[in-house]
Order: sequence, then structure tokens, then C-alpha cells
Amino acid sequence: MTVSRLAISWQLSDTHGWGVFGLNLALNLLERGEPRPLLLAEPYFQDVPANALAGLAPLIAEQRQIQEQVLGPAGANTINIGGAAVLHALVNGFNHHDSVRGSVNIGVIFFERGPIGDEERARAALYDRVIAGSSWNRDYARTHGIANIEFVSQGIDAAIFHPGPKSGAHDGRFAIFSGGKIEMRKGQDLVLAAFKIFHARHPEAILVTAWRNAWPESAVGMVNSVHIDHDPKVGADGELMVKQWAVANGVDPDAFVDLGWVPNHQTATILRDMDAAVFPNRCEGGTNLVAMEAMASGVPCVLSANTGHLDLIDGDNCYALTDQRAVTERGGPVEMWRESQVEEIVEKLEAIHADRSEAMHRAARGAAFMADLSWANQTARLMAAISDLL
Repeated sequence: MTVSRLAISWQLSDTHGWGVFGLNLALNLLERGEPRPLLLAEPYFQDVPANALAGLAPLIAEQRQIQEQVLGPAGANTINIGGAAVLHALVNGFNHHDSVRGSVNIGVIFFERGPIGDEERARAALYDRVIAGSSWNRDYARTHGIANIEFVSQGIDAAIFHPGPKSGAHDGRFAIFSGGKIEMRKGQDLVLAAFKIFHARHPEAILVTAWRNAWPESAVGMVNSVHIDHDPKVGADGELMVKQWAVANGVDPDAFVDLGWVPNHQTATILRDMDAAVFPNRCEGGTNLVAMEAMASGVPCVLSANTGHLDLIDGDNCYALTDQRAVTERGGPVEMWRESQVEEIVEKLEAIHADRSEAMHRAARGAAFMADLSWANQTARLMAAISDLL
């Protein structure tokens, strides 16, 4: 079968993981030439470089025309797009939210919860192939009877995310970065608990966070942690009150920075000013794009050795949190999740603080590891994984 277009069903953006994935996939497909990308959702961009916007402009105009003339309002009947392969964004349970079908249908999934039973297997079978964002996702799905699944990780923009000089923004401070939308799965409660201990020993330490969450309701449940007194509140502007939440849970307000929403291409400058980055995530269906970008930027990274993070850990290219224990939420255990220990997080931060030479050695190893995972390379790997369908 020959298809001329590769449709992306989800929204392109420069502010959240799925959006950044779609944005870079579209740009790299344009660079490759064939098949040409087709957008099925209106993009949302905060600050995309002008040259990228210029390349995307015809696709955006086309998408608006398709939306008006073909797709119609959200929730309309399923629309068939001939001559196109459609990439469908799948969520836990192999569910999807779009209403299109192509000549070829490929699911893309980053799942963090089970179970996988007959219903999930039936939904996965609706796709000619499923692409998993981590080898852990792929292997878990195969173990539970889903055979049509392959692994291709996300990538990084190597022109933006690479080692470089500091700006001096945090001179005299030991700057620790933590990124990812605020929710129990991402482990911000563990970051706060560890930072309070570390800051008491090292008053010059500062915690710099990119914890904004486009879906504030998913932050509910943080209070289930023994490290947190209450969930973050939503302000009058509809945004989570991140700094107020951290301070209410015992963090010195002078040692906490909330970056707010940061466009993806501006993140690298912020990351290069960091002395360490901490990712004690309980579960990652993918390889954690924010962690990948931090490693690529030459930051010594502390990573939980579980789920999708395992694809990033290679010898001494980071500081792995190996003490991983079962997680229990209200209502029972969470089978797929694992929990890092606060004491080990503090231990890794102390190691980075005490031995900067070793920290920079590991950071250099991490950056070198990430150099092979450029969006250009990962787009090529994605196309190779589905080439027999096109």
C-alpha cells in the first residue's frame, strides 16, 4: 500500500509533551519530504520560532479547511481519510479520543496504568500497529497478549538541547531543576521532601520548577502522599498555585522558583543554568521528554530506575535511584508504579554537590547518550517501524 500523507491526530504545541512530540514529528516529516504530514487538530503555540511557523503555515491552513469541510464539530461521526496513514494518540486502556480512520491506522501510546485484558487487547487490534513510547510499555503489552506493538522513543532537538555555558542567573546558588506536570505519578512530593532536607544542609540551594499542568484536575491526589499535607489549589486564573503549594508544604519561599509556562525552545537556556535535575517519577509510559532534554543539555540528572526511565539509564550517564518499592494509593496497590526513597534522592544530590568533577563526567555521558536520540533520528526510526504499512 502507498500512502501520500501521514496524519497526526493530536494537537501540536510547544508547551506539553504530546504537543512537542507532534510539533517535532511534523517538522521532521517536512524535512524528509515523503510522506507529507497532515494535521487533524488546530495547533496551539506559545512561542515557536518563525522559521518553524513558516514551514507549518500551509499545514495549519489545510487543517482549518479540513476541520470546516470534513471533520466538522468535535464528537461527529467517524470520518474516513483515504490515502493517509493516521497516527492516533492512545491513552490508558488503548482508548482514543479522535474520530478519524485512515487507510492505515497506527496507535501511539504511553500508558501508566493497567490492566490489560480482553477489552484492551481488542482495542489494540483495531490498529495495524501500535508504537509504544518505552521498551517497558512494549514488553508489558506483549506479556499481556498484544503482539502488534513496537518501541520508538521520543527525541530531543539537538540544535537546542546540548551542553553550553551558564548564563549566571543563579550564581552563588546550587540550582536544582524539577520538571513535569504536577501529579502523583511525577513525584513532586518526593522532590519537595528531599529538597527540604538538602536545603537545611545547604542554604544556598534553590529549587527551580516547571510543574505547570494543563489538566489541573490530575493534580488531585497528591495529598495521598505521606510527604504532602494537601493538594495544590487552583487560582482564579485557572492555574495551579504551585509556589503557594510548595511553601505551604514547608519549602523556604526564597529557595523556590516557579517558572510558569515555558515554550520548549526556551527551556535549554534554563536547563544549562542548573547544577542538578531530579526526576523521581513513579511511572513513565514514555522515556520522559523533560528528563531527556535535561540530560541532553549537560545537566547531572537523578532518575528513578523504573518503567520508561530504564531506557535512559546507561551505566554512569546519570545518578540512578535503584531503591524502588511498591506504591499504594487509596483503594489499593498500583501495580505498574514504583516509588523512590527520599533518603536516596538526598544521597544523590549530596554526591553531585560534593564531587562536581564526577557530576560533570556523568552529565557529559548523558549528553552524549542523548545526541543519538535527536528528533531527526527518532523520526527515521518511527518511519522504519511502520515502513511496511505505507
